Amino acid sequence: MKIFDALEQERNWGEDERLLLDQVDRLAAEVIAPNAARIDESGAFPWENVEALNRLGLNAIFVPEAYGGAPMSFRLYLAVVRRIAEACASTGIIYATNFHAMKPLIEFGSEEQKARLLPRIAEGGLAALAITEESAGSDATGMKTRFQPDGDDIVIDGAKIFITNGDVADRILLFGKHTGIDDPRRAISVLVVEKGTPGLEVLGLEKKMGHRGSSTAVLRFDGCRVPAANLIGQPGDGLSILLASLNRSRPSIAAHAIGIATAAFKDMTTYMNERKQSGRRIIDFQANQFMLADVATDLAMVELWLDHLAGRIDAGAQDFGIEASMAKMRASDIANRIVTEAVQMHGGYGYCSDFRVERLMRDAKITQIWEGTNQVHRQLIGRSFATK
Repeated sequence: MKIFDALEQERNWGEDERLLLDQVDRLAAEVIAPNAARIDESGAFPWENVEALNRLGLNAIFVPEAYGGAPMSFRLYLAVVRRIAEACASTGIIYATNFHAMKPLIEFGSEEQKARLLPRIAEGGLAALAITEESAGSDATGMKTRFQPDGDDIVIDGAKIFITNGDVADRILLFGKHTGIDDPRRAISVLVVEKGTPGLEVLGLEKKMGHRGSSTAVLRFDGCRVPAANLIGQPGDGLSILLASLNRSRPSIAAHAIGIATAAFKDMTTYMNERKQSGRRIIDFQANQFMLADVATDLAMVELWLDHLAGRIDAGAQDFGIEASMAKMRASDIANRIVTEAVQMHGGYGYCSDFRVERLMRDAKITQIWEGTNQVHRQLIGRSFATK
């Protein structure tokens, strides 16, 4: 792991950043990782882990100070996601979803909205991002959830699926179509639904291959009435807000995937140094060394690309959508390759739940699907080179 230790040292964290990361490392080792297997087996929401994260005030690092936060760099936030996801992928995505859902409010919300809605998140509230519907996955313009103005309120009717944190969220950033706008792209709008709003119903939770401790909800909005003051921007601003928010959440998903990949790589190399076949450690076989060389190089390259992307975002860059797609696509692909190789190197043991790599393999798969399937990202990246 020397090469990865060197990469970490070269990040040159400031004193406050290093202090926070040390605290996250201790929390991951002492609380989050020890709970991970039990959470996966039971499928119970990891409240103990979430409460531990809140004791460190980790939501505050992406909330402006004016609304109760203690903001730090995007690069630092990504490092926190990686560490949590390495210890427990379910807890990692629960935490990251708070950022995914609230960053659009932070960037595009009014001062009144942020002052009213963000303090709960800064103090440790949970958030959810509600986009996907049965007929609207990769193509968000197909969504049918409807926003109907009614005096000082907006009445919501519709349903959403695959909503991380949907059943436990204090704030839901909800995308739907504003009535009175015929163009399906221009009609997309976005508002915040607060926990306990009448008409909001959790229809059920998905039973998933991995991330079993992270709840994935089916939500229904039946005459759900929210204040018109909860609409972010103007009617029809939703698509531009959605695309801007995805450009920031995709690097976050890349960091999450790298966390899973790192856990698998560590488990694999440890086992390969210990396990012997035909009188030799399995790490001493040339074919296995070639495999390690390939996956270690790819993992190092994707870490460096994510560092580069985070640096651009922290410097104020506005146009980084293709770079974000590259990060998400490559990080999730290499995570899936590494977990597959890790299971293979463990042999029959890798197929048993006594070893963490079995869980990591199940957890890794979704990273190629959510926040845009990797097929969509390849299309976005490829067509960016087409001349007009």
